[in-house]
Amino acid sequence: MATAAKAASKKERDEDDEAPAAAPPKPAKRGGLLLPLIGVAVIAAGAAGGGVWFMTRHAAHPAAHVAAEGAAEAGAAEGGEAPAGEGASAPAGDGSAAIYLDLMPAFVVNLADEEAIRFLQVEVELMARDSKSIDAAKDHMPKIRNALLLLFAQQQSHQLATREAKVKLQADALAEVQRALREEKVPAAIEGVYFTAFVIQ
Repeated sequence: MATAAKAASKKERDEDDEAPAAAPPKPAKRGGLLLPLIGVAVIAAGAAGGGVWFMTRHAAHPAAHVAAEGAAEAGAAEGGEAPAGEGASAPAGDGSAAIYLDLMPAFVVNLADEEAIRFLQVEVELMARDSKSIDAAKDHMPKIRNALLLLFAQQQSHQLATREAKVKLQADALAEVQRALREEKVPAAIEGVYFTAFVIQ
């Protein structure tokens, strides 16, 4: 009996030795878990960057608006105006700044020379210090241009050769402009006539 039990025990051990070794456990697949983690990290980084951009942009601008509004209110309280460039435009024609009006197109006339045909081409600008005078000149531009054309056509080329002659013609042109506006009973203060081009041919 003892011999039979030993034989059976030995047989069982031999069978255990002959049995194939258990396969090692397979490592867990990390690829399936790694991709969702990367996606979450990218979304979180994008949200954080967008939040920082939003906060930095809107944190600076309200302060600037508050400062501008405070300056405007302070100016209004003191009876002044908001600084130029901050929502308020400078008043036109404040009584000191020159305002110019270009009388385009250029004037072209035959001069009164008898010995030859000569032409005068002159570009003219009017100057005033208030916008109402400039508007009045615009309203009566045909009459002003007519008066200047008649004046220029009376000149002779040899009379316009010197600087003094051109300055005198400027003064005469100013007088013609002022006379034309006076005839229309327009309270316009045109203070200067300037030649920006002056060609005799």
